[in-house]
Amino acid sequence: MERTIYNPIQKDSVTFLKTAADTQGEYTLVEVELADGGGVGLHYHKTYSEKFDCLEGELQVKAGKILHSLGPGQSITAEPNINHLFRNRSGKPCRFRVELRPASRGFEQSLQISYGLARDGKCRPNGFPKDKLALAWLFDISESNLPGWRSVFEFILRAQAKQARKIGVDKKLIEEYVKF
Repeated sequence: MERTIYNPIQKDSVTFLKTAADTQGEYTLVEVELADGGGVGLHYHKTYSEKFDCLEGELQVKAGKILHSLGPGQSITAEPNINHLFRNRSGKPCRFRVELRPASRGFEQSLQISYGLARDGKCRPNGFPKDKLALAWLFDISESNLPGWRSVFEFILRAQAKQARKIGVDKKLIEEYVKF
């Protein structure tokens, strides 16, 4: 089964090399081809680490207060509770792997769903879902957290995620977009 997804808004692709099911929950491993200008803003996870391994091009990863520029063969790990971001500002695509330990089924589902929504025209130009309940629920299942003053928004997002579950938004999105 093909396990590559594409986001037409961000113009990047993710290939699932190992899922939680493949590794009995030990780790999730994805390979990302990230377009120039792409990336994910500052956030952190409480339950898993993210190891970034650059394969081609240049990947910037900020872990804590240090911005690292990774070239092929270089890696950095953002441990749980460490603020981090990743981005490509090199002028050309880059390719890297991300390993989550332990695995996160919610992370895997959130990528499949958010890329599917983007493909179906259900996202804003910034890549966020137009449906605020879907956005909140995806934020919640990816186990993402916002650092600093932005954390005040988490209460609202978690409440909206609870509402999404209550009315079945979660089940609908999983049924429509989660393929593996």
